[in-house]
Amino acid sequence: MTLTTQNNNLWGDDIPWLYGLREKAIRYFEQTGFPTAKTEAWKYSYFAENALQNPQIDNTKHECDGHCHCHNKSDLPFEAYEIRFCNGKTEGEEIDLPNGVNVKSLAEAIFDNDIKDFLNKSFDYEDFPFAALNTAYLEQGYVLLIERNTILERPLYLHYHQHDNMNRLCNIRNIIILERGAQATIIEHFDADETAIYFDNVVNEIYLAPESILHHYKWQNEAKNAHHIALNSVQVKANAQYKSLCLQGSCTLARNESYIRLLQDGAKTEIDAIYCLKQQSVSDITTNIRHLATHTFSNQLVKGVVSDAAKGIFQGQIHIAPNAQQTEGYQLHRALLLSDKGEVDCKPELEIFADDVKCSHGATCGDLDKEQLFYLQSRGIDFEQAQQILIAAYLNEVIEKISDSKIKNWLQREFKLEDIL
Repeated sequence: MTLTTQNNNLWGDDIPWLYGLREKAIRYFEQTGFPTAKTEAWKYSYFAENALQNPQIDNTKHECDGHCHCHNKSDLPFEAYEIRFCNGKTEGEEIDLPNGVNVKSLAEAIFDNDIKDFLNKSFDYEDFPFAALNTAYLEQGYVLLIERNTILERPLYLHYHQHDNMNRLCNIRNIIILERGAQATIIEHFDADETAIYFDNVVNEIYLAPESILHHYKWQNEAKNAHHIALNSVQVKANAQYKSLCLQGSCTLARNESYIRLLQDGAKTEIDAIYCLKQQSVSDITTNIRHLATHTFSNQLVKGVVSDAAKGIFQGQIHIAPNAQQTEGYQLHRALLLSDKGEVDCKPELEIFADDVKCSHGATCGDLDKEQLFYLQSRGIDFEQAQQILIAAYLNEVIEKISDSKIKNWLQREFKLEDIL
């Protein structure tokens, strides 16, 4: 992959602190480059440098002719506040939001000097090479603020759509802030025209104040030639809760990385995921959960289905600091391997520096139960339908964790199992 890292013609270059932030990230990325198979955190899903030829970084203002995704009404079976991205650009339409909810474009928030205390404050990009690249070309995204004790009745629905084959490299940064006692649901939906060619490089910085609750759902329905790298960097304070579920479909490479810091007593997180892959798709679910205070809790459940020559990856690390006593941390990864050519790689890790803790991890990989398949076929169900029934039952353990029935039913409808068989 050839990429010219020149920081020019970006909005905000006349803002000294922003220009300096971009320049520092560019210098770092130029020194380190893309992760390779020798990079421990990327050894299963490293980004091949020749994967995209001459990717385009489009810094022009978004324009459309009225016939694209920006103007299509969504068919969601529930009410939501919709925020749209078209070919990596913020759509810019005004949103009628309730009191206590504020949404600004990233550019507007930067010019208003609202986010210096949050931008690039939740992670060190030295540990996340694509987040450094995102910072170098920081341009698109939103700042979402849920004010103190505000309970958002409808979800915020962020819809990202790609509809051409321009080899775009889209660097998107969202900053999500929940003040004390706030509660919200955010849905990210990535989809594209079948022939679209693009690389989404997304960073979400999420800050949860004490006693706030965020439900975060992500549904990736990408084009087959898409590359998707995403980092969710989350800081969770006292008695706050971050619950996420990521559903990954097939594309060239999808990596969803969660970096969660449980900063204060009683902080909790649940990180769940499903991947269903076919052809030569690669899906990587990577988590790094850091218990940094007492009485913190984390749980991870990841299930995958791999067919053809696809590859599924789970890398999960739980770190418990010396002062994080009376902490609980659990992780479990299970995968169904439906093809001799498929591959599943699993790397669970526990780093425990406290003695009063409860922790466990587990991993399994296997095929569908032959006796169960035979039983269903003996009842007049054809082989393919029997597979779908068993896979749906297998994945249902994760889906059932969605507390909102309307969102659960929508994702079950959209996540079509027949597409992977």
